[in-house]
Amino acid sequence: MAFFGEDMADILVIEDDQRIRELVCNHLAGDGHSVNSEGTGLEGLRTLTADPPDALVLDLGLPDLDGLDLLKMIRAVSELPILVLTAREDESSILTAFAGGADDYVVKPISGPQLSARISALLRRGAEDRAEALAVGGLMIRLGPREVELDGRSLELTAKEFDLLAYLAARPGTVVSKDDLHAAIWKTPTGAGGRTIDVHLSTLRKKLGEKPTDERRYLHTLIGAGVCLSDPNVRKAG
Repeated sequence: MAFFGEDMADILVIEDDQRIRELVCNHLAGDGHSVNSEGTGLEGLRTLTADPPDALVLDLGLPDLDGLDLLKMIRAVSELPILVLTAREDESSILTAFAGGADDYVVKPISGPQLSARISALLRRGAEDRAEALAVGGLMIRLGPREVELDGRSLELTAKEFDLLAYLAARPGTVVSKDDLHAAIWKTPTGAGGRTIDVHLSTLRKKLGEKPTDERRYLHTLIGAGVCLSDPNVRKAG
């Protein structure tokens, strides 16, 4: 039985030691989770990409890839909760793993109850992250999974488009200067990116299905002032 009553999850275990892999998988399956496993880093990465799990248990001592390198690869494409389960107990590995995106780090061996408790905590935090969302009119921005919906329709945005839209949605109706936007999203000094902002706003408008001349729209550019995002059904801006 799983801890804390959380929903059962799809969990991927990447562990080269067959005995440990089977023990971990059997225990998690006994908690009611759906468990998949791989014995190498590359196979694990393929499985994760083809069928993304809800959480990952990752060994660092893999036969084909260093687990720390694999951790960085996974973090480049996914925000799923990751529990590192390894024999490495040196401080350098622990710090590197957390810096690389690990959510938890456990040195083997681990008891079944402790594994259940740690997975439960990871899933609970993941659910809280997914619940964080910004809503402006029919626009829904889920911060954890970085998903955007407009009137129930999913929008495919680039990373910077998402960051820009989320930044504005967190300040609905507030005019933000392009300099401030560029400093916040691109982490560069002010005065460096007006044209970059314009290009991204143009692509966002297309994906939102609106034009700068539309009377009712989400994105508004105020010449000499900046940009704001507002509910088109509540506020009209020039």
